[in-house]
Amino acid sequence: MVYSGQIGWPAVLTDGSVVLRPYRRGDAEPWSAVRRANQAWLAPWEPTAVGPWEELNSPAAYRLFYRDLRRSARDGSAMPFAIRLREPGGRGGERYVGHIGLGSITRRAFGSGYVGYWVDSAVAGRGVMPTALALLVDHAFGLGGLHRVEVNIRPENRASRRVVDKLGFREEAFHPRYMFIDGAWRDHVGYALTVEDVTADGGLLARWHRLRAARTPDAPGS
Repeated sequence: MVYSGQIGWPAVLTDGSVVLRPYRRGDAEPWSAVRRANQAWLAPWEPTAVGPWEELNSPAAYRLFYRDLRRSARDGSAMPFAIRLREPGGRGGERYVGHIGLGSITRRAFGSGYVGYWVDSAVAGRGVMPTALALLVDHAFGLGGLHRVEVNIRPENRASRRVVDKLGFREEAFHPRYMFIDGAWRDHVGYALTVEDVTADGGLLARWHRLRAARTPDAPGS
């Protein structure tokens, strides 16, 4: 089904072992399992919520999460994706490893949106997140019809900042007390790319492939 309010949505985006696809009702159990297993990894960087982590990330809580995603996708304000990882050699199918989404989409003269993402700590450092972000940005600039993509990250979140640094996002701003996270109003660093920034590279994914190819085989975080 094509949502009437969205341009370029729904879509399935793939590169090698990384797959981005829209969420499904059946994702409740894997979503909950990964979220619960990653409390220490994720909680310090997420908006403060009221309630125990186990309850807020239960299969029952997924139903509310899924409903909100469908609503925002239908009205054209977001493109949410489940990040899935194919097992090596095609054995064992795919598994859920994280989330990436383009939200607050504004069209016409602005043509922009904000990206948020997280990934299972078990696959961090394997290039999954930079690949997922590059896929989403290229889709946003292509079929999504946008001109600009922004990412806002807490200064202390080194893992997340490494993702945008690897891809060549431009650091543009410092936002004091930008969002209520982990019990306080937290500063954020603003990053952005416009379509002109990646045109000469053939897209952000092509840039990322060339950067990975240039790294030595034992380079950390490649």
